[in-house]
Amino acid sequence: MADASFLAWPFFGPEHRELRSKALAIASQSLAGLVDHHDVDGSCRALVAALGRHGLLRHAVTALDGGRRDRLDVRSLCLIRETLAYHAGLADFAFAMQGLGTGPITLFGSTEQRRRYLPAV
Repeated sequence: MADASFLAWPFFGPEHRELRSKALAIASQSLAGLVDHHDVDGSCRALVAALGRHGLLRHAVTALDGGRRDRLDVRSLCLIRETLAYHAGLADFAFAMQGLGTGPITLFGSTEQRRRYLPAV
């Protein structure tokens, strides 16, 4: 993996260093065998399921909807995406697609929309 000295920058805290370490372990150990370039749709379903099982998708919603934090943390999202992309571009794509769906609902959705769509993440 690329140099991680950037994690010492003042806007990254211990929780970001821990998250990057967790994402690195998940990407290198659990996602590698899930990408089948002959079945991209199936691969995406398997990747999203694995990302959910390992708790990475909880960073795409707020605590109110089962997420990790009270507010979305862009630093965490970027660390996850950079780590996933390094190991498998399709894993980053699958994660990003979840965020594209959950982000607007998390930030601007009605209570009913949040209740209907976000718990599944």
